[in-house]
Amino acid sequence: MYENFEKLLSKTNKTIYRVATDTGIATATLYDWRDGRSNPKIDKLKILADYFGVSIEYFIS
Repeated sequence: MYENFEKLLSKTNKTIYRVATDTGIATATLYDWRDGRSNPKIDKLKILADYFGVSIEYFIS
């Protein structure tokens, strides 16, 4: 999941901090996903999918 998220960050030239600020998902949560300490729940994936204009499946494929 995180690899696809990183691709979107790069493609849109956004930082984790910017995404956190814009979506309301805590920066620490995004870093936990990156570091493998936790996995995103569907509601958070939906927020990210809407934010980036992709489907939820984009993150889980």
